[in-house]
Amino acid sequence: MSEEYLKVSNLSVSKNLYDFINNEALPNSGISSNQFWRGLSSSLEILVPINKKLLDDRRKLQLEIDRWHLNNNKNTFDLDGYETFLKKIGYLKKEGPDFKIKTKNLDEEISNIPGPQLVVPISNSRYALNAVNARYQSLYDSLYGTDVIQTEESANERYDPERGLEVIKYSKKFLDKFFTLKKKSWKDVINIKIINKDLYLDTYKIKDQLKEPDKFIGYRGVKEKPSAIILKNNNLHVEIIINPSAFSAKSDPAGISDIIVEAAITTICDHEDSVAGVDAEDKINGYKNWLGLMKGDLKSKFEKKGKTYIRKLNPDRKFVKKDGSLSKLHGRALLLNRNVGHLMTNPCILLKDGSEIPEGILDAFVTSLCSMHDLKLKKNSRTGSIMIVKPKQHGPEECSFTNLIFEKVEEVLRLEKYTIKCGIMDEERRTSLNLKECIRELKNRVFFINTGFLDRTGDEIHTSMEFGPMIKKADMKNADWIKAYENNNVDIGLKCGFMGIAQIGKGMFAEPDNMNKMMIEKINHLNAGANCAWVPSPTAAALHSLHYHEIDIFKKQLELKKRKKIRQKDLLKIPYANGKKWKIEEIRNEIANCAQSILGYVVRWIDQGIGCSKVPDINGVFLMEDRATLRISSQLIANWLHHGICSRKQVLEIMKKMAKVVDKQNIKDKNYQNMFPNYDKSIAFKTACELIFQGKAQPSGYTEPLLHLNRLIKKN
Repeated sequence: MSEEYLKVSNLSVSKNLYDFINNEALPNSGISSNQFWRGLSSSLEILVPINKKLLDDRRKLQLEIDRWHLNNNKNTFDLDGYETFLKKIGYLKKEGPDFKIKTKNLDEEISNIPGPQLVVPISNSRYALNAVNARYQSLYDSLYGTDVIQTEESANERYDPERGLEVIKYSKKFLDKFFTLKKKSWKDVINIKIINKDLYLDTYKIKDQLKEPDKFIGYRGVKEKPSAIILKNNNLHVEIIINPSAFSAKSDPAGISDIIVEAAITTICDHEDSVAGVDAEDKINGYKNWLGLMKGDLKSKFEKKGKTYIRKLNPDRKFVKKDGSLSKLHGRALLLNRNVGHLMTNPCILLKDGSEIPEGILDAFVTSLCSMHDLKLKKNSRTGSIMIVKPKQHGPEECSFTNLIFEKVEEVLRLEKYTIKCGIMDEERRTSLNLKECIRELKNRVFFINTGFLDRTGDEIHTSMEFGPMIKKADMKNADWIKAYENNNVDIGLKCGFMGIAQIGKGMFAEPDNMNKMMIEKINHLNAGANCAWVPSPTAAALHSLHYHEIDIFKKQLELKKRKKIRQKDLLKIPYANGKKWKIEEIRNEIANCAQSILGYVVRWIDQGIGCSKVPDINGVFLMEDRATLRISSQLIANWLHHGICSRKQVLEIMKKMAKVVDKQNIKDKNYQNMFPNYDKSIAFKTACELIFQGKAQPSGYTEPLLHLNRLIKKN
């Protein structure tokens, strides 16, 4: 599939990309075609050499670290000496004086409303719209369809009255806990009405009221017979829907048919780890969807069970305030845009020397151009900001480079300085160790920091590849550096003045079918001080939102500001096996588990261009897999191969065995292409093997270079 290029300034631009930008993105933006293309071309002349140097610096630092490990005995590992060495080579930076971030014009969803955060692949318009519209979700539906409600029968298409009653019971307990009545329980309520400005709840014997009347903020319908009651707790809204004729209200004496909870407060529209964007076609698809979201006209037409549906953006939610005035709640999640990091390039634009454009620079220019439509409409960011999450940065110099990219974008698009805000993914080792200095470089733009355990683990393995064999994948969650890493992120954010201004986030719960487990475990992210945390679905967002009613994050953050800070040395502890001898069966099981994860993800990436997959592990538990999880699995086997824990022959045999398993798991997918028995003809299988056997040589252990190369081969 050959690409047609046009000569534009000093660039060779894919005709399709050129047409999209000129005919769809630029009109009504206030920027002419000449301004955009000349500005992009001149900016690239400044930015590309810096980009190349930073990537070369990564390589040189890795070589220095490899050499140090080869020259020092791991059995007498000197942590102090290691720390001194890292400072000497510039991997560890000297920490500067304390400071506070100065970011202006951030929306209340960032500053004042703690809650769940969704991440969605921008390549899929239907999924993107689902995520954007997940700001308000039915608690009844979210409970009924998951294992949070435990009944003899699991949820199925036929309505189960027992599950329905359990849902109502669970919901009433939620109301009792956070919207407590003075005398009775919500289960006793038979009628709801408003008299003057007060909410009254009739029970069989008495009139009752909220113990905290200020939590009632408004209603819909008429006072004597409202159709909805609007409540508020910890800055999160809850709507009690009253419709006695609805099927779901038949068992409710008050006629409550549903409880709507404010769920996904923010949504990251992702151009990075959850998509497969290897050429102009892929990039345009993502950019078009983002443009549609920024213009507010994105729609998705799809079929389900023989019926055709059209999905579009939800409107705002209107209601009447207690004083009788009209008001509304923002009906959609605040949208953030995750650009690509500094490593990858893309063939949709070629530079004058014939090399590909750095993809992260392209993303910054095009997504910001698309966002200019919202700067006029202010349907997404009402404060007039463009919010870009920047992943996979290694240290302060790369954060400084991101700041420079955004400065150039603002110059070309004639935006006020610092219009573009930056979210820092704290997911690479050099960023974790130098987080304060990374934030300093973006102190006028930063709106978000977020720990990424998965990428941080992948980088940990690769950085210390020469040190020795690493512990098993599952054991990484209990490695010494993990707690230090998670605590340090919060401590540094609070020290730099994030509270009440910016988000401190935590990572994904990766088991979308195990919501009961999520409800038990994920509250730990709030106890850790995070005012947002990633969830895998709108349903998960609805359920996780209940945690934010339970814990006042800002009070929690004030408590955490007083705790003892971690030592940098704790972040430097390497998760190696320390002479542990595994049984042959243990080694085989670990390789098989990693192999299944790799193959299950890669086969869809290469053959179908699916960047984020729900892949069953070796025990049949479905896990959300993206390039971060792929990096861990491939780097771990590469590490074990390098240190002789397993052999190339053994790994290849297990890969072939697990390919059959993955083929069987995908038997119902009509677009799936089997890897067995023609392994040599399967580009997907060969790619999965390359990720392991060439893993040690991959830059920072990243999987993107091999994935992109082989996906392009497959497409062509």
